[in-house]
Amino acid sequence: MTEARHWTRAEARALHDLPLTELLFRAQTVHRQHQPPDAIQLCTLLSIKTGACPEDCSYCPQSARYDTGVEPERLMDVDDVLEKARQAKEAGASRFCMGAAWRSPKKGSEQFDRVLHMVRGVRDLGLEACATLGMLDDEQTQQLKDAGLTAYNHNLDTSEEFYGEIITTRTYQDRLQTIQRVAEAGISVCAGGIIGMGEGIDDRVGMLVTLANLSPQPESVPINALVRVEGTPLGDRDPVGSLELIRMCAVARILMPGARVRLSAGRSGLSREAQLLCFMAGANSIFFGDKLLTTGNPDHRADLDLLREAGLAALDPGDPRLGSPAGSVELPGNAAE
Repeated sequence: MTEARHWTRAEARALHDLPLTELLFRAQTVHRQHQPPDAIQLCTLLSIKTGACPEDCSYCPQSARYDTGVEPERLMDVDDVLEKARQAKEAGASRFCMGAAWRSPKKGSEQFDRVLHMVRGVRDLGLEACATLGMLDDEQTQQLKDAGLTAYNHNLDTSEEFYGEIITTRTYQDRLQTIQRVAEAGISVCAGGIIGMGEGIDDRVGMLVTLANLSPQPESVPINALVRVEGTPLGDRDPVGSLELIRMCAVARILMPGARVRLSAGRSGLSREAQLLCFMAGANSIFFGDKLLTTGNPDHRADLDLLREAGLAALDPGDPRLGSPAGSVELPGNAAE
C-alpha cells in the first residue's frame, strides 16, 4: 500500500472544485503512478441473507422499518453460495462479495459458522473473498481472518456531521471501530460512501478525507450514487448527476492512490461514456453482475463488451501489485477484434 499523507478538508475541497478537465488530468496522473492504467477488477456481490434488518439506514430497501417490497430471506446454504461464486468466476469476476442484512452476526451461531464455511469455499475457488455483515467484535473478526477472508466492507456512508440525518441506530464511531478491528486483524478494509442523499459537497469530501486519513488507508473505496427505492425515506431524492460521481472518483483516487476505487451502486444510471470518464478519473473496479444485493446493475455481458471496446483488461485476484502483466486476464467470451 502506498504511504499515505494527512489530508485536510480544505485541500480535498479545492481538488473537488477544480475545472473538471484539470481534476481528471491530476487524477489520471496519480492513477498511472500507482495503478495499472488499463486494468479493472470485476467483483460480484451476492445477498446471502436478505431483508428484515433492524437498522434504519434511510437509503436501504432491506430495513424492516420500511415497506419496500423486499421479501425477507434466510441465510443461504453454503453449497448454493459457492455455486454462485463459481458462476461469477466463470463470468470473469475475481472478487466475490457476500452481504448479510444483519446489525451484527450472532456470536457462536450456526449462521456465522456457515458464513465462515462460505469464506473458506470462495477462497478455495481461487477468488478473493469479501464480506459485509454489519458490526464485528474482536473474536468474530479473528474468525473471519482465520477463515481466509480477503476484505471486509463497512462503509462510512457520508460525513460524520451528516451521518445522523441518515442513520440513528448505530453511530459513526461504531463504524470506525469495526473498521479499526478489521485493519488490526490484517484483513483488507473496503470502505466508501454514498452521494445523493441530501448531503453537501463538504460532506462528500469530508467522508473521503476521513477514509484517506485512516491508517492504513482502505484497500478498496466503493463510490456509490443513491439508488432511489420507493418506500425508503430517500426514495424521492433527485438523481445524482454523472459529473458529480466522476468528481468523487477523481478525488478518491488522488487522496488514496493505492486503493481500488470501486464504481458501485448507481452505475446502471450512467451512460457508457460516463462510466469511461469514471475510469479515466481513477476508478479501477466495478461490481459485476445483474444485481447488487436487491437493486439492479448493468448486464454483465454489456459490461464485458464495454471493457473490450475500451481496451481494458480484467484484473486477476492473485497479483498483489495490481500492475504486472500477470495481473490481467483475458475476458471470457469472444476475443476483441
